[in-house]
Amino acid sequence: MKALFLNCSLKTSDERSNTDALYKEAEAVFGKEGIEMESVRLADYNIAYGISEDEGNGDEWPTIFEKVKAADIVVLGTPLWLGEKSSIATLAIERLYGGSGLTNEKGQSLYYNKVGGVVITGNEDGAKHAAASILYGFSHIGITVPPNVDAYWVGEAGPGDSYIDANGQENDFATGHAKTMAHNLVHFARIFNENPIPAKGNTME
Repeated sequence: MKALFLNCSLKTSDERSNTDALYKEAEAVFGKEGIEMESVRLADYNIAYGISEDEGNGDEWPTIFEKVKAADIVVLGTPLWLGEKSSIATLAIERLYGGSGLTNEKGQSLYYNKVGGVVITGNEDGAKHAAASILYGFSHIGITVPPNVDAYWVGEAGPGDSYIDANGQENDFATGHAKTMAHNLVHFARIFNENPIPAKGNTME
């Protein structure tokens, strides 16, 4: 089974990511459970605006989309800016939506039998708002959202250190939720692996 982490930091992979640091807590659980993992920093790619699976003209989303199609577990990670998910996270959700008309061999949404969660870091408020937006987007396109799959850490109001510099790794709430998220995602992914969602009354025809 495969887990894919879509890191929607505004920073490319040559810079450290606080969101990635929190995701490492979930990644440790995936490793112990024998889940194959891949992390993709979307800022490293030229992703076009649009709502299709391929916008052409050098669009690199199709490379990422192939990874999504192969994954059983999809976790989207985002920082918070002005209380909102990042612009790259919005772009990722739009592009995922662009592929929602594609179907599996049963005629269901391509995203059926995949499970999804979210990891969020930032200063001040907005984590629950961003999680609600992302997880609704997942559910709407066909990705199943198990319970308690929103792991987040936010700092105090105003300018201040982010997750890594603030020693967020010592925050039991944040790290505990990341681990719970991982366990629940693995559990539900295994259920769908053995018992896929039936096609009866559930196709896009």
